Amino acid sequence: MAELDSIVLGGGCFWCIETLYNDLKGVQSAISGFAGGHVENPSYRQVVRGNTGHAEVVKVTFDPEVISLQDILNIFFTVHDPTTVNRQGNDVGPQYRSIVLYKNEEQKNLTNKTIKRFDEEVWDDPIVTQVEELEEFYPAEEYHQRYFEKNPNQGYCNFVIKPKVQKFRKKYFDMLKAEAK
Repeated sequence: MAELDSIVLGGGCFWCIETLYNDLKGVQSAISGFAGGHVENPSYRQVVRGNTGHAEVVKVTFDPEVISLQDILNIFFTVHDPTTVNRQGNDVGPQYRSIVLYKNEEQKNLTNKTIKRFDEEVWDDPIVTQVEELEEFYPAEEYHQRYFEKNPNQGYCNFVIKPKVQKFRKKYFDMLKAEAK
């Protein structure tokens, strides 16, 4: 097995992003958390108030021999709307912004190239995704981890996450782990 790699992505509510990436072959883990802000080790309650500077994000750890960073980024820019500032659907505020937090220049450069390509070829409106160096990732409280899996009948999960998961699984069927099919 190759050395694992990771990148931190924020595309609105972390429950959605985490669920999608945990379904993919080659993804060892997708962990919900917070990053990009100024408060050390914030709680969910602090972050949802929108004044910590943190975004709801997911740390995706993956085997680059199974799934490439390019695939991770391509998926990211198709599963959320990267053209809206501080908003994904009904989730509004800086904690729901579109953001990629990279750990090295290679990730930064590939992210910027991907944004340019998607800006030209996919989205009608300009992409507003922030691209910043990762300073610190703080895992969210345990009850947020694999939230959709644990709470499929909860209102938000049933009406917001479930349709996204179904659409994602159909579109990326060949890239799914066997248990996600």
